Amino acid sequence: MAFQDFDQISQRRKLERQQRLKKRLSIAVSSIVFVLLVAAAAFCVVKYKNNQDTAARKDSDSQSPGPSKPSAAEEEVKAVCAGTDYKQTCEDSILKAVAKNSSPQPKDIVKASFAVASDEINRVSKEASALKYSDKFKQAALEDCLVLLNDAVDELNRSISSIQGTDKAALSSKTPDINNWLSAVLSYEQTCIDGFPDGDEKAAMKKLLTNSKEHGSNALAIVSNVFSIFAKLKGSGPSHRKLLGLDVDGYPTWMSLENRRNLGADPSKFTPNVTVAKDGSGNYTTISEALDAMPKTYKGRYVIYVKVGVYDETVVVKKTMVNLTIFGDGSQKSVVTGSKNYVDGAPTFRTATCAVLGEGFFAQSIGFKNTAGPEKLQAVALRVQADHAIFVNCRMEGYQGTLFAQAHRQFYRSCYITGTIDFIFGDAAAVFQNCMLYVRKPVDVQQNTVTAQARLDKRQTTGFVIQNSHILADDKLEPEKDKFKSFLGRPSKEYSRTIIMETQIGDLIQPVGWLEWNGNFALNTLYYAEFNNKGVGANTAERVKWPGFKVIDKKEAVNFTVGPFLQGESWLKIPNVPVRFGLYTK
Repeated sequence: MAFQDFDQISQRRKLERQQRLKKRLSIAVSSIVFVLLVAAAAFCVVKYKNNQDTAARKDSDSQSPGPSKPSAAEEEVKAVCAGTDYKQTCEDSILKAVAKNSSPQPKDIVKASFAVASDEINRVSKEASALKYSDKFKQAALEDCLVLLNDAVDELNRSISSIQGTDKAALSSKTPDINNWLSAVLSYEQTCIDGFPDGDEKAAMKKLLTNSKEHGSNALAIVSNVFSIFAKLKGSGPSHRKLLGLDVDGYPTWMSLENRRNLGADPSKFTPNVTVAKDGSGNYTTISEALDAMPKTYKGRYVIYVKVGVYDETVVVKKTMVNLTIFGDGSQKSVVTGSKNYVDGAPTFRTATCAVLGEGFFAQSIGFKNTAGPEKLQAVALRVQADHAIFVNCRMEGYQGTLFAQAHRQFYRSCYITGTIDFIFGDAAAVFQNCMLYVRKPVDVQQNTVTAQARLDKRQTTGFVIQNSHILADDKLEPEKDKFKSFLGRPSKEYSRTIIMETQIGDLIQPVGWLEWNGNFALNTLYYAEFNNKGVGANTAERVKWPGFKVIDKKEAVNFTVGPFLQGESWLKIPNVPVRFGLYTK
C-alpha cells in the first residue's frame, strides 16, 4: 500500500512537471513571435521612411538646377587648351597657374602657358645640376644642357615681356617673334638630349624633359590659336608684321643713323672699332681677344675688321654681343679654323670653330673651317644660334655637320658651303640664297646628304629654304661621284622641313632625291618640297613617294620666300645685303 501511494504521488508529480514545461515553452514561443513581429514592424517603418526620403530627394532633385557648372576660368582654359596636343597637361598646369583669377582672359592664359613652361624648365635645371658624371663626354653634354636650358628660360621670359601691356588687337603683330622664340625653346631642349650618346643617361634626360617639351608644344599651339583670333580683331594677319616699320629709304624705323651707315656701306668702307691682324699690325692678334675687349654697352653696331690671315682659334660671339659686324678681306683670305670633332671626345655642340649667339650678327667676306676630316664624324665649322643673323659672301668648309643652323631666323647670301653628311643641319628658319653648296668626297662607307633639318613640332616656324643656288660635286668628288650616293637631305626629326626651289641641282643627286633617316621614321610627317629647279638632278619623275614629299606650285612656294618665311622686310631691306624677298620665277 505504501508502495502504491508512492507510485501515485510520483505519477502526479511527473504530470505537474510536464505541464510546467509546456507552459514555459508556450511563453518562450510567444515571446519569440512577439519579438519577430516588433522587428517586422520596425523594418516596415524604416522602409516606409526610406521610401519617403527617396521620394523627397527625387522631388527635390527634379526642382534643383543640376550639377554645378564649370567656373569661368575652367571654361576659358579648356577652350584654349582644346587646340593643343597635350590637353590634360595644358588644362591641369594652366588652371593651377590662373587659380587666383576668377575670370582669366585669353591673354592671361597665353602668359600663363609661357610661365608654366619656364617653371618646368627651371625645375629640370635644378634637378640636372645635381648630377655628376665621371665620363668626360657625358659631363660635357650635361654642362651643355644646363646652358641650353638657361637659354630656353630666357626665350620664355622674353615671350612673356613681349605681351605685357599689349592690347589684344596689337598682339597679332607679335606672333612671328613669339613663334620664333618658342620654336627655339623646343630646339634647345632637343639639342640638350641629343648631346648625350645613346644609353641610360640620354634616356634619363629625355624622360626628365618630357613635361617641359609638352608645355613648350602647348605654348606654341596656344599662341597659334589665340593670336589668330586677335589678328581677326585687328583686321590683318601676322604676315603684315612691321611692314609699315620701314622708312622711305627702306630701313627699319628703329635703326639708328650710325647703324644704317654701317650696314649700308661697302665692306671696304666700314669704319671698324677695332682691327684684328695676325701679323700684329692691328689692335689685336686674335678675334677672341677683340671680342673679350668689347665694351659692355655701345651705340649702333660694333665693327671688327679681320685682316688677311688664318686664325686657329675657337671664336664665341656671346649673347650679350648684339649688333656685331665682323668682316674680312675675303672668305679665303680671312679664315677662322679649328679641328674639334666628335671622335676625339667633343659633343657636336662643342665642336664648332665659331659659335654665334648675339642677336643681329652680321658677317661678310670671312671664312669658317673645320679641318677634322670625314672620318672624325661631326665636326662643326660654324654654329649659329643668333636671331636675325646674316652671312654674306662667307665660306663654311667642313665634312660632316659643317653648318649647325641651330635656331632662330638666319639669312645666307652668296655663301660657299661644303660638306659630306648632313652638312647643313639644325632647327633654324634659314634661307640660303644664291649660295654654292658643294658636296665633298666622304669615306668609302658613307653616303652624302646636303641637309638634315630638325623641326620636331608641327607648329614650329622653322625649316631650310635653298633658293636660286647650286648643288654640285666638288673637284675631288666629281670624277668619283658614281661611287658615292648623294641626296638632298634626310629627316633628323619628325617634322623636318626643307624646300629647294629655283636651284641648279647637279647629276650627283640620286633620282629619288631624298634619303630615309631610319626606316619609316618621319616619312608621313615631314615636309620636303621642290619647285622649279633645274639641272639633271632636278628631275622629279623618280622622286620618293613619301606622303610628306611634294612638288609644289608657285602659290605655295611664295610662302617660303624671304619676306613671309623670315619676315625679312623688317631686318634685311638694307643696301649692303643683296636680297630677293620673293621668287625669281616670274
